[in-house]
Amino acid sequence: MESMTATEESPLAPEQFGRASGPRAGFWRRLYGTVVDAIILAVGGAILEATLRGAAGDAPAVLVGLAYFTLFVGSADGQSPGMRVAGIRVISSGWGGSIGYRRALIRAVSGYISALIFFLGFLWMLWDNEKQCWHDKLAGDFVVPA
Repeated sequence: MESMTATEESPLAPEQFGRASGPRAGFWRRLYGTVVDAIILAVGGAILEATLRGAAGDAPAVLVGLAYFTLFVGSADGQSPGMRVAGIRVISSGWGGSIGYRRALIRAVSGYISALIFFLGFLWMLWDNEKQCWHDKLAGDFVVPA
């Protein structure tokens, strides 16, 4: 039986290799990916609002945003379309693989929290040693080059 390397997927990876290591995505790449995602969501939100004629307020747009980031970031790729364009992805801080849908939902909800106080939660990565925003810390993930 051949032994597995750190790059291979394994159910034993968390115990074998510990915390994810390597380079982290920088501020400008993350901002670029966020802008692309914001444009996609703005177009989708405009269509949704035109369809509903504003009757439901902002709730549908918030729910669509949560679903968008949960489904894309929680997938095996760990990338939203904007992240894919920017060449970055989200990985688990525990073992370097996908964070899954539960943690992606936590990350998406806490992304709104990161934006509440003058976007301080997003800017936090500028002086954090691990380059993590608040929502990364809450979900236990890192954003790395893809």
